[in-house]
Amino acid sequence: MPSPKVELRHVSKSFTGDGQTVHALEDVSLQVMPGEFVTLIGPSGSGKSTLFNLIVGLLEPDQGEICIDGEVCTERLGRVGYMPQRDLLLPWRTVLDNVLLAPELRGAPPAAARARAAELLPLFGLDGFAQAYPSALSGGMRQRAALLRTILTERDLLLLDEPFGALDAITRRELQDWLLDLWARFRPAVVFITHDVEEAVYLADRVVVLSARPGRVTTSLTVRLPRPRRQKMITLPDFGAQVAELLVALGLDT
Repeated sequence: MPSPKVELRHVSKSFTGDGQTVHALEDVSLQVMPGEFVTLIGPSGSGKSTLFNLIVGLLEPDQGEICIDGEVCTERLGRVGYMPQRDLLLPWRTVLDNVLLAPELRGAPPAAARARAAELLPLFGLDGFAQAYPSALSGGMRQRAALLRTILTERDLLLLDEPFGALDAITRRELQDWLLDLWARFRPAVVFITHDVEEAVYLADRVVVLSARPGRVTTSLTVRLPRPRRQKMITLPDFGAQVAELLVALGLDT
């Protein structure tokens, strides 16, 4: 049995400022196995982004341990690919130069990194846009470029913080299917934050629900849908039943 790609053991985190203490996460235990696609859902303020910042190494827990590949890991910066909510493309760099930021930061040989990035541009729907600037891209294309930059970290654990949240419904559905095809090709472990219950079920092997602040794991739902997934599956009775189960867990069933 392989070790979890990432594991949180009884992790708690609080923030203190202006004489007040905010308890963001409390006693969170969570495992993500190699190659597993986990979606994370919960109300606003439930600590989802804090959890990501802890895994990445931007924050340290007040209590508990964070393990990567089965070992307690206190030096996590650079071990995880992280895509925040905004694409954060640099407007003065071309698409190709933007996606090359990740290999530049890890010190990859420039020629090899450029060749690898150019090879992947068509797979990310960016063929012919290598020398374009972000201002020339649609919202969906910007997200694809940001995800390519994340893939080029060459990490087998990716944290995606609501990457499709700002997109229109049609583009969002297109990118959901595109992301699943991409995941099937590269097979990293993925943790994906969303506020959309249907998206959480559609993408995931497992959906983890956090409570309102302080965030605690209240539900871990194994998704009962075959792969590969396609949008017509959202009409299946079992899909609707699992969405309803999550709505109950979130207290949104009334």
